[in-house]
This record gives sequence, C-alpha cells and structure tokens, in this order.
Amino acid sequence: MAERIRFEQEGDVGSIVVEAPPLNLFGEGMGEELDAALGRAEGAGLRALVFRAEGKVFTGGVDVQIFEGLGAAEAESLAHDLLAVTRRVEEMPFPTISSVGGLCLTWGFELSLACDVILASDAAQFGLVERVVGITPFMGGVQRVAERAGPARARELVMTGELFPAETLLGWNVINRVVAPAELEDQTRRFAEGLAAGPTLAMAATKQIVRAQVDEGTRGADERTPGIAGPLFESEDTKRAIRSFLEEGPGKATFEGR
Repeated sequence: MAERIRFEQEGDVGSIVVEAPPLNLFGEGMGEELDAALGRAEGAGLRALVFRAEGKVFTGGVDVQIFEGLGAAEAESLAHDLLAVTRRVEEMPFPTISSVGGLCLTWGFELSLACDVILASDAAQFGLVERVVGITPFMGGVQRVAERAGPARARELVMTGELFPAETLLGWNVINRVVAPAELEDQTRRFAEGLAAGPTLAMAATKQIVRAQVDEGTRGADERTPGIAGPLFESEDTKRAIRSFLEEGPGKATFEGR
C-alpha cells in the first residue's frame, strides 16, 4: 500500500503531508503512519513543522468502517491513542502550523487544533460532524474548540454538526489567518520559514507558558514563568541576540536554535 502520511523536510522546516485520495479519509493503519511521520519530525532537528494535505480536500473525515463492531473498551483504547497524538503535536518544542486549503472534518480538524497556528484559505470549511454516526469527537477537538472559542461555540459547532467557513472560525478565534486560495502555499511557506528563523528555544518557552495559563490559569502560569524563561539566558541564541542588540541595534540578530 502506498504511503498515505509522509514526512518531508526542506532546511529547518518539515512537513507532514496527508495523501490518501480522493478524500484523505483516516483509515486502517493510518495511525501507525502518522506516528512514524511524527517520529521522523521529532528526530529531524526541525525549527518549524507544517501539516498539510494533497488535493482539494484536507480530509473528508474518518473511514467509518474502522468504527464498525467496536465496543466500549476498544473505543476507549482508540481514543487514548488519538489523544496521545494530539498531545504529542502540542508538546513539540518548535512551532507547528496547519495549512488548510479545503474541506477539513473530524480528525484533520482536531489535528489542526493541536497546532500552534492554523492558516486557511477562504475556500476552506471546517466541521466536527461525528453526530452523523452518533458519537462525539474524541481526539480532543471539543475541548480545544472550547479553549479557543469558548464553551458555547464548542457546543454549537459539535452539536449541530454544521460546516463552518474559515472566515467564521477566524472571527471565533479558532483559526489564525485566512488567505486567498492561490496564496495559501506561499503564505504558509513564508510564515513557517519566518518562525523557523526565530529563537526556537524562546518559542518553545512561549508554548510552555501558554499551556500553563490554559491548564493552571494566569497565577499558575506566573508561578511557572521564571523557571521556563530563566534558562533562556544561558542559551547561545539569547546571549548572541543581547550582544547584537547592544552592538548593532534591534533586529540584526540571527538565531540557530541553540
């Protein structure tokens, strides 16, 4: 069987690409392929990672055949495995970007919600449509929409099972930027390269502080911030950037991710 989820790399930027035409459905064995691609990304020395899909559809959802005959125990095990993927993406020590050009349902939307940034074309549509088979999303999508947009919007999005255009979800703070379809690939590349050229260790620290705020509230994040931010001052990038600022002025420093 042809590889349906693959890892690619160009310089400091990696890509995990879904190509399972015609609808990029999540089917049997794709969890293992995604796990392998994530492993390659983690070991590649990246400074940014993009998730994207080939074709006009990011994903039409899940091949429902994988649900047939599942009992509660099997479904719980599957949910644990998928949530582990979500957490793994969230905890990567570099920026992650989902680039969505078309229809993005269920697992692809949930994977996107695990990323730091979602860029979408204005032709993209999003939905958590699990209600059609009588279930609720269990890859973390419900709670991550609630995290970004609030509980009322999360209930609306999941309970209705409707498709929402990118512009609507931009207004809900679910996605970050909307661009013209013809510009999505170029905008994603430039955005990822810009992040990859930045202070990677500082960005990883920013991710930790944001997560602390979400999990523990502002005061909890306050408690954790010194221990997260302090060690940056021993990194090569921070020392070099401070020296560059003092000697050359702002905006001249370069970063190597160390």
